[in-house]
Amino acid sequence: MFNDWLTIGPFTIHGYGVMIGIGILAAFYVSERQAKKVGMSPDEASNLIFICLITGFLGSKITYILTNLQAFLQNPASFISSDGWVVWGGIIGGIIGGWIWCKIRKLDFMAYFNLMIPVVALAQGFGRIGCFFAGCCYGKETTGPGIVFPHGSLAPSGVKLIPTQLISSLGDFALFFILYRIYNDPEHREETAAWYLILYSIGRFLVEFLRGDEIRGFILGLSTSQFISIFMFIAGVILLAVRRKNRTRPEAVEA
Repeated sequence: MFNDWLTIGPFTIHGYGVMIGIGILAAFYVSERQAKKVGMSPDEASNLIFICLITGFLGSKITYILTNLQAFLQNPASFISSDGWVVWGGIIGGIIGGWIWCKIRKLDFMAYFNLMIPVVALAQGFGRIGCFFAGCCYGKETTGPGIVFPHGSLAPSGVKLIPTQLISSLGDFALFFILYRIYNDPEHREETAAWYLILYSIGRFLVEFLRGDEIRGFILGLSTSQFISIFMFIAGVILLAVRRKNRTRPEAVEA
């Protein structure tokens, strides 16, 4: 909406970047606080955020390139320098990076996965506000309640659009609070990551029907994010079933 907040000489402070920064700082704060609360290492939590940010950005960009492969092959430089990203690619990249780091550091991956995943939703909530300021990830035209973006936004200007960025942000913040409560319930703590995959997949699949930007890529009539959401939802259901089965399995009795 209003992305250029302050310009000093050649430098401009953008609302999108500010909100991304706030999201990352919030993730550090909450994850370190939670780690201390449950007796895990705050330093390892911070290290994981750094690793997941790097591999997440790589995964996001690679997924965007793969979903627009023909255009990328015609002009690779334009994609490397563009603002094109796929959130699911970033999440998957972050998970892979976190798993590798836990293997190297000999950490319990699932314990840290459950610890860290609520702050992913928190950071996404701030990030979507950044999308709103920039005008990216915009919704379809509407005759009902909507937002008219000014000239210079990434969204089309002068027409009323569904504020999908704000809808997504509200959903992400709600998801954070749900996951936060699940994680702080010792009986269900190990289900936290599974519920993220399930609930975020459902929300993302539905919001995609409201999106109006056409550069996201499509697979079998579904947007890239909808297509990935199906498999991540299934992964979440399987993970939840496994966690609940392990929790209810009676311990072996020594002979």
